[in-house]
Amino acid sequence: MRIAIDNEDGRGAVDYSAVVAADSPITIQRGLNVPSRCTTELAVEAGGSLATPARRGYVVITNDAGATLFTGYLATDPVSIYAGEGFDGPLYRVRISAVSDEWLLDRQGSGASALTDGLSLSVSGGGLLTQLAMTAQAGSTSQVTVAAAGSARAVGAFAVQPGSSWSTNAAAAASASYSSYRALSGTVSLQPVGATVHSLSDADGTLDLAELSTQNLRELANDVTLSGAEEPAALVQEIFAGDGTTTVFPLREAAFRGTNRTLLRDSFQAATFDSSQWTVRNSGGYLALTSAGLAMNGGNGYDGQTTITSVNAIEMGGFVLAELGGVNFGAGSAGILSGFYEGATSLTSCFAGFRVRQSTSTSGGVTVVVPVLNGDEVGTVFTPAVGRSYTLRLRLYCPEMQRVMQRYYCMVEGEVEEFGPLTGVNAPMQVVFELLDEGVSTNTPATVLYDTVAAGTPLSASPATCSFVLADSVNLIGSVAYVEVTRPGSLWVVSTLPTGAQFTRLIGAAGTGADCQASYGSNAGSPGKVTFFAGRVPVAGERITASYRTEQRAVARLADAASVEAEAAAGAGVLVPGVSRWLGRVNAPVARSSADCESAAQAVLSMATARSAALSGTYAVTNPEEDIWPGDVLSVTSSDVTHSLLVRGVEVKDQHAAPEVLTYLIHFANDWAAEWADGMGLKLSAGIASDAVLPANPESAPASALANLPSLTVTSLSSTEIVVDAGCTPPPGGGFEVKRKDWVFGPGVDTPDLVLRSPVRSFSIPRAAQVEEYFIRMYDGSTPARYSRFSSGLFVNWPVG
Repeated sequence: MRIAIDNEDGRGAVDYSAVVAADSPITIQRGLNVPSRCTTELAVEAGGSLATPARRGYVVITNDAGATLFTGYLATDPVSIYAGEGFDGPLYRVRISAVSDEWLLDRQGSGASALTDGLSLSVSGGGLLTQLAMTAQAGSTSQVTVAAAGSARAVGAFAVQPGSSWSTNAAAAASASYSSYRALSGTVSLQPVGATVHSLSDADGTLDLAELSTQNLRELANDVTLSGAEEPAALVQEIFAGDGTTTVFPLREAAFRGTNRTLLRDSFQAATFDSSQWTVRNSGGYLALTSAGLAMNGGNGYDGQTTITSVNAIEMGGFVLAELGGVNFGAGSAGILSGFYEGATSLTSCFAGFRVRQSTSTSGGVTVVVPVLNGDEVGTVFTPAVGRSYTLRLRLYCPEMQRVMQRYYCMVEGEVEEFGPLTGVNAPMQVVFELLDEGVSTNTPATVLYDTVAAGTPLSASPATCSFVLADSVNLIGSVAYVEVTRPGSLWVVSTLPTGAQFTRLIGAAGTGADCQASYGSNAGSPGKVTFFAGRVPVAGERITASYRTEQRAVARLADAASVEAEAAAGAGVLVPGVSRWLGRVNAPVARSSADCESAAQAVLSMATARSAALSGTYAVTNPEEDIWPGDVLSVTSSDVTHSLLVRGVEVKDQHAAPEVLTYLIHFANDWAAEWADGMGLKLSAGIASDAVLPANPESAPASALANLPSLTVTSLSSTEIVVDAGCTPPPGGGFEVKRKDWVFGPGVDTPDLVLRSPVRSFSIPRAAQVEEYFIRMYDGSTPARYSRFSSGLFVNWPVG
C-alpha cells in the first residue's frame, strides 16, 4: 500500500510509504454503515525531511495498482512511541489513526433540522442521505459530496436524531433502506445491499476456503410477537349537551396526541434561509429576509417558480395546524400563502391554501384573500385593510393519524425481500380557513372564511402527504413575520345548534380568536377535557361532539404454519414442539402501528425460518480480484453448497511484500445472526413492551382487516335513539356490529354485549340512559368474518327526559 498525507502546511500530499514500520503495517478497518479507520506507525525522525503528521491531516491510501482504498482525516494528534536507542539517542515512532471522510460531516452537525419532530416520509435512502448532508453542511465551506444514485428503496417514515452524530443518522437512513454507505475521496456514496456480489468457489486458487466458518447464533423462530410505539386506537365521538353555562366538558378517555407536534417553525431572523427546513426557488431575488421577517417583493408572473417549500412532506393525519403571523398584504399581490400541495406547485395541485389575488369586482384592482380547496376557490372573499397585520390559520383534521405505512427489508438466500405497503392510507378530512386581524381585541373571534363542516362538504378523500409551500409568489407583495406548522393531536370539536346548523369549534389558546382549549390527558389515569372561553360557551340544546383517538401499544403476532408443521414432524421422535416462539420490540425503523408491527413480523419470520439467515463467521482471502466493502454479498460455493453471506466488516492489512500482498479478513453475518442492535433492515430488542396486550393466537398473515369507519356520523340524537350513518356501504353479506364493549368483536366471541347488527349503512341505536357507550365495527360475509381493525366509539352524555 501507499500512504500520502497532506498536513495542510502548503506542501500538499506527501508520500510517507517509505517510513511505514514493518511490524505495524497499514491496516484499514471497514464496518457496515460506520466510519472506516486506518492505523499504522511511521518511523519519522525529528528534523528529517518528513514532518510529523499533524492533526486534521488528510490521509490517502492506495494499492500498487493505483486504486484508492481509504481517505480520511487524522482526528487526533499522532502518538509518540519509544522504539529503542540509536547512535544519536532514543528513537521514536508515531502511531497515527485516521477516520474516513464523514468525520468532517460529524464535526458539522447531526444532519437534524432546527426542529426535531418532523418526519421524512416515503423518501428513498439516497434522498435521506442527501438531505442529511445538505443540512449538516449548510453555510459551510467544507463540502462532502453525496452520490446516492441507484439507492431507490423507500423508507416509510424516518426521524433524524438531533442528539446523534451525522454518521449515526446516516447509518440509520442507510439501514432503513437496506443499503450501505461508504465515504471515499470526498464522496459519500450509497448503494443497495447486494448490488455488488463476489462469487467465490473451491476452484479459485487464490482463496483459502478453510477459513470459512459458520455458526447458528440463534435458533429458528416461527411464532413471532413484536411490539412497537403507542398507536391511535378507537375512533371516538363523545357527545355532550350544552346548557348555556357549562364551560368544561371532561372526556371519558385520554386522547391520543403522538410525539411529532412541531413540524415547522421559523421567524425568519437569520441571515439566510434555513436550508434544513426550506427549499427556496428565488432566481429573481423576490424573496428576502428582513427585520420584518420574510419580505415578498413580487415574482416573475408564473405559478410555481418563486417558492419557499418545506424540505419534508407533511403527513396529513390527525389535526394539522398551519399558522402564518404578522402577514401584510401589498397592492397588486398574486400567489398562494400557506399552501398544501399534492404534486407540483401549481394552483390546480393546491389541496388547501390561501389565494391572494386582485379583486375582479372593483375597478382599479384591490388585493383580496380567498380560500382554495382542491384547486378551486371556496368560501368568503376577504379584503385586508392596507397597513394592517393578520394571522392566517389553516386547520386540517383527518381521523386517521397514520397515513404512511412503514417499510421493512431483509435478505433471504441472497434476495432482498420487502414488507409493508407503499401506497398511502386514504381517509376523509375536514378543513377550516380562518383569519384574525392582529389589531383587534384579544377576545375577538377569528373570522372563518370557510369551514367544510359548516358548508356540509366534508372531503371523503384526501392526500396522504403534502408538500407545504409557505409562499408561491406569482407576484406577492408584503411580508410574513413567522410561520408555524404543528400537529396538536387527534382532538377536533364540532357543534350542532338546536337549529341543526353545524360548525367547527376552533381549538387554541386564549386570546388567539379560538373558541376553546383542549387537554389531552394521559393513559396514567387522567382523561382529557374541553374548556370553552367566555363568550363561546355552548348554548342550551347545543350538541358538542369531541372526536379523538384513544391510545394503545402497537403489537402483532404472526406464525409460519409451514415451519411449525415441519419442525413438529422433525421433532416428533423426541417430543420437541413445532412452535418456536420469540417476543421482541421493533426499535428501527419505528413501528408506529400494529399494521407496521405485522410488516416487521413478516420480515422477522422470513429470515428467522430460513437457516441460511443464521449464518455468521469470518472469511480470509489474499489479493481478491475486487475490493470488498461492507454491504457487499459473498456468494461462496463450498462442497457444492452455495451460501449468500452479507459482509459486515472488512479488515485490510498490508503484508509488506513485493509484489504487493494484501490480506482481507471478512466478517459476515446474515440478518438473523446479527446482534439485535446491529440488524440491517430491522433493529430489534428481545422482550416485549410491558404495557403490550399480547395476542392470544397468532395470525398466519398480516390481518386482512376491513377498513375503519372514519366517516361515521350521528345524523340525529333524541331521548330514545341515536341515528347513525356509517359513512360507507357494507360489504356483501356483512354489515355493522354495535357492542357495549370494545375488543369483543370477531368470530367465536361471546355476544352478551351485542346491541345490534345492521346490514344497511344508516341505522338506529336505541337508548335508555343519559350516559352510554357504544362501539361499532364493520364486518363482512366471509367465513370466518373479517372486522374493522379499530372500533368507532360513540360516548353519549345526552338527556333522555
